[in-house]
Amino acid sequence: MSRRVVGVTLDNLEHLSKHARTCVFWELAPHLKEQAEEFGDTEFEKEAWVSSVLLEWGSCGRIIYVDGIPAGSAFYAPPAAVPRSLAFPTSPASADAVLMTGVEVLPEFRGGGLGRVLVQTVAKDLTRRGVKAIEAFGDTRPDEGAKCCVTPADFLLQVGFKTVRPHPRWPRLRLELRSASSWKEDVEAALEQLLNSVTVSTAEPSFRPA
Repeated sequence: MSRRVVGVTLDNLEHLSKHARTCVFWELAPHLKEQAEEFGDTEFEKEAWVSSVLLEWGSCGRIIYVDGIPAGSAFYAPPAAVPRSLAFPTSPASADAVLMTGVEVLPEFRGGGLGRVLVQTVAKDLTRRGVKAIEAFGDTRPDEGAKCCVTPADFLLQVGFKTVRPHPRWPRLRLELRSASSWKEDVEAALEQLLNSVTVSTAEPSFRPA
């Protein structure tokens, strides 16, 4: 089974599930969401949001494929680009964090760790871009809620998020990202430890560390 994760673009939006392609829960303020749903143009609104964030900020989503079949997706953006986040009782999100607005894995692909892969891929992308943390609003009772894009809190905890503002239904959680410099320091420390463990020889070495 092969897995491949790519960034969301305007060219591959059609690969998203119908729910992910039409859900504008996060992308619009509540009253605008209702208007979009009433007039039936939520897919257009989702495309417009993706286009705007791509232009002004950069990559804002990931699609995971299994054996070439779209199996799930994740979206993320700066808090300023996520109007619905302000409606949560545990808002606002921290100024140094990017909001992950939703992670979806299609039912037939669940149980294989694809959700964790999506989160790890998002974390890698944001770490490379110098972001300090990912935050998300979780749902502690997802089975009771309406069909929307709020990620179950239990899943977020399982993949490494920590609660930063508790709430009986809508906690805000955070995943700290290691900076590129901290990765570099860890690698250098590991190399130094490795080199110190090597027996020193008087013979001319056949290689020299860079």
